[in-house]
Amino acid sequence: MNLFVDALFLQAGYNAALVAIGAGLLGFAAGASGTFPFLRKRALIADAVAHATLPGVGLAFVVMVGFGGDGRNLVGLIAGSAVTAWIGLLLIEWISRRTRLAEDAAIGAVLGVFFGVGIVLLTVIQTMSAGRQAGLESFLLGSTAGMLFQDATVIAIGGSLAVLLTWLMRRPMTLVAFDSDYAAALGYDVRRIDLLMMGLVMAVAVIGLKLVGLILIVAMLIIPAVAARFWTDRSTSMIWIAGGIGGASGYLGAVLSASAPAMPTGPIIVLVAAAIFMFSLLLAPDRGVLAALFRHRGFQTRVHRRQGLLALAARHPIREAYTLRLLAREGLVRPDGVPTDAGRAQAAKVTRDERRWDVAREIYQDAGLTGRYDGLTPIEDVFTADEIAEFDRQLGPPVTVRGD
Repeated sequence: MNLFVDALFLQAGYNAALVAIGAGLLGFAAGASGTFPFLRKRALIADAVAHATLPGVGLAFVVMVGFGGDGRNLVGLIAGSAVTAWIGLLLIEWISRRTRLAEDAAIGAVLGVFFGVGIVLLTVIQTMSAGRQAGLESFLLGSTAGMLFQDATVIAIGGSLAVLLTWLMRRPMTLVAFDSDYAAALGYDVRRIDLLMMGLVMAVAVIGLKLVGLILIVAMLIIPAVAARFWTDRSTSMIWIAGGIGGASGYLGAVLSASAPAMPTGPIIVLVAAAIFMFSLLLAPDRGVLAALFRHRGFQTRVHRRQGLLALAARHPIREAYTLRLLAREGLVRPDGVPTDAGRAQAAKVTRDERRWDVAREIYQDAGLTGRYDGLTPIEDVFTADEIAEFDRQLGPPVTVRGD
């Protein structure tokens, strides 16, 4: 526990603090940048882009070694991975636009081919004298043990630029994500905006390779955005919520990994993000599962209450046990089903409201107004007191509901 607290407040050593800060920055950038591809329903392109970075890592290593340089130079490896990731992205776009193949087929083809080429290159590199200690396999699952200050700097600068560009381009990307035809009618170049979305994903995937690996970076791009969707209906708010979830996942995951040194950092980060997703799925106030269950229960209660009151007004026996218990709990009927004075008054009001709605339809002939009637919405929520008084004037005096 003490080790966890020390790591949480950056007191567990220089390397642990560096990893926690770098992971938090990467998580924030990944969450924010993954928002619009998720809204565009192209989240899995991030998977293809991430896998397409692997051949670039291998090629960059071979090229740098061939020119007598250090094949493990991070800037060179990132540049190589960016080139092949961009080629993979363009191939997906070209295949889906110029052929009859669907986008998911293009994603599957590019992902498999590029990943296969990357594995072959890494295998070849292992046979080279300079490649045996290269440690390029860390780009598959990530490696934080050897994280340097320059790595954190690359993450900070690259991630900040990705978030800034996401924020500056939020309006056109929102339009394209929700209605690309409307965006095109307004004069936006939908193809370029799509490429921009994917380019941001590519940038975050490339800078995150060293920390969480190409396999797990996909989760960091998708899970925070999915979790954020449960908390808001506004794309601008979703950018920051997704970034916050991603940042918290990265930071807490790194802290947990530092407090249990045998645990790998990348997978722990993804598991923390998954835990936040499950929390959002269950407990988000509007879109969460529990909120939906409560709404359904409330709707069910209102339906049973209304049907029970209509039965009282028609002097029919209430045969549904749940309806009878509900009305009895509210003091509207006795346990034997006989209405109380309050129950008769409520039954009379429900019946009169039905007749009021009939008059409203005749007066207004407005489907947009009277179409709001669902049998459960109180008429007072739709019409003013003066309008209801006019309905009552045309209806005449109310009818009293009598008990048995």
